[in-house]
Amino acid sequence: MTQIPRLRPYAGPAVLSYGFRPFFLLGSIWAGLEVLAWLPMFYGELSLTTVFSPRDWHVHEMLFGYVPAIIAGFLLTAIPNWTGRLPLQGQPLLGLVLAWLAGRIAVLLSAETGWLAAALIDVAFLALMVAAVAREIIAGKNWRNLMMVAMLSLLAIANFAFHVEAHVEGIAEVSTRAGIALVIVLITVVGGRIIPSFTRNWLMRRPPGRMPAPFGRFDQFCMALSAASLALWVVAPDSAPAGVALLSAALFNALRLARWTGDRTLADRLVLILHVGFAFVPLGFFLGGLAAFGLVPPSAGIHAWTVGGIGIMTLAVMSRASLGHTGRALSASPALQAVYAVAAIAALARICAVVEPQLSIPLLHIAAFGWAGAFLGFAALYAPLLCRPKRPAAGVPRS
Repeated sequence: MTQIPRLRPYAGPAVLSYGFRPFFLLGSIWAGLEVLAWLPMFYGELSLTTVFSPRDWHVHEMLFGYVPAIIAGFLLTAIPNWTGRLPLQGQPLLGLVLAWLAGRIAVLLSAETGWLAAALIDVAFLALMVAAVAREIIAGKNWRNLMMVAMLSLLAIANFAFHVEAHVEGIAEVSTRAGIALVIVLITVVGGRIIPSFTRNWLMRRPPGRMPAPFGRFDQFCMALSAASLALWVVAPDSAPAGVALLSAALFNALRLARWTGDRTLADRLVLILHVGFAFVPLGFFLGGLAAFGLVPPSAGIHAWTVGGIGIMTLAVMSRASLGHTGRALSASPALQAVYAVAAIAALARICAVVEPQLSIPLLHIAAFGWAGAFLGFAALYAPLLCRPKRPAAGVPRS
């Protein structure tokens, strides 16, 4: 992200001065606590007052609880850069935060309130985000990014469909895949913008060498293929056409990642982690393709996408954006590098827990505690940055 171009006078709490501050902080805390609660739920040692099954509550709160919070933090901070308009601050931002929190409480207490009331309260946050993002993009005539409005709208629809499917069928399968597919498409789009850009900016200060390939028709084809294969996977995950499409998308996404010259970023962990996170996207396509032909369990690819792709990519974006927009140097401290390492271990352990059933119990614990440690560790490291006023920046690079 680049520096926000202009600000209105603001004297309220620093945590409400930019969208990334409350949403990155609360989202990371929720991601860690949710998994710590889910593990005893998985073993039948804990029950919550939710209408969802333990599996569905876990999936929903990751996919439609945590992820929308991070998307909100990213968009509310990026859109002023795209449009030149003032960022959302103070009471309007607080209103969005409270809407997100209300959704978490409503889902948690849905056995008392009823599934429909919980669904309406929960979906209200994404509906408000659609309205806020659409207003800013249209007012700023930033037509290129109207796709973000469409993606948020589809995510809101998938969220409501999740509530309906869980109520009618007892478990939400199709809507889970739809939600995952939408977020992976978003990663292929946003990742395709920021990863080569940040990589190029860093390499410009290094000795001459290979640079990331510019965005072109290859990227457009790769994103279209990814979206088409995910659509097939949503409606027919076990079909041969879906399997072939997913394996093809794996190959092209791997080639796309290689074109971004991540091998030259080993010295800068803040850039490297973006490449590491995106690497789980083609891995998820590959495992999903194998699953379509019955060669691995379906959840192997799902966890490559969710724990690896979504988890690590969001950590990478949160940490970089938080440093840049609070006036800190763009450098990964040893503690932050440990957070990255634990998150990568958690992703690999969760995938291996699926493909190695005899080791599933210890690997599941490693994955759960690794995930919780990574996100609660991020929250502990970054809470002072996110809750204090921005440090005056004197020539600090923002890219």
